[in-house]
Amino acid sequence: MFNIAAFLSYIFLTAYTPGPNNIMAMSNASNDGFKKSFKFCLGVLAGFFVIVLASAIFSAALYDFIPTIEPFMRFIGAAYILWLAWMILRDKPKNPNAKKVRLDPNCFFTGMVMQFVNVKVILYGITTFSTLVLPYFSGVFQVSLFILILTIVGFSGTCCWAMFGSIFSKVLAEHKKGLNIVMALLLGYCAVSILV
Repeated sequence: MFNIAAFLSYIFLTAYTPGPNNIMAMSNASNDGFKKSFKFCLGVLAGFFVIVLASAIFSAALYDFIPTIEPFMRFIGAAYILWLAWMILRDKPKNPNAKKVRLDPNCFFTGMVMQFVNVKVILYGITTFSTLVLPYFSGVFQVSLFILILTIVGFSGTCCWAMFGSIFSKVLAEHKKGLNIVMALLLGYCAVSILV
């Protein structure tokens, strides 16, 4: 029998706990404000939807192949998260006249692409569908509804962290260097926990 309490607990705890999406959203919003960071959140939404959709469609097949692809996914995901940590750590005040020579961490593309190397999101989708949804529901409409629910809950978590960063931006700006160190360490922790 489908356990809605377990399902809701799992998806909300996963969506609202610190992870690469949430930490980057908070960092972007504290630097640029919620409105400008919303494009990153929309990128997360788009990429998250694709990952959740793929997890639903290929859950059974992927579950069989996890032992062979998991180390590769972990390595790529950890490397990308460490790169994001480095970008936050070396963040400097923006010079409007300077030419951009690196990928902007606060853009739609970064938010979207990040999902394809974010092991937390990939495993979240596979775990949710293979253990909590597909054993009980198999209809296209039902599975589509779960895809929508997971996407909305994940997006709401990212937006909440961005709002927090925006609301407390003045306080965060006063302690920018220390906050960047803490956020980089949190992202580093995410990367290490992926590899362990």
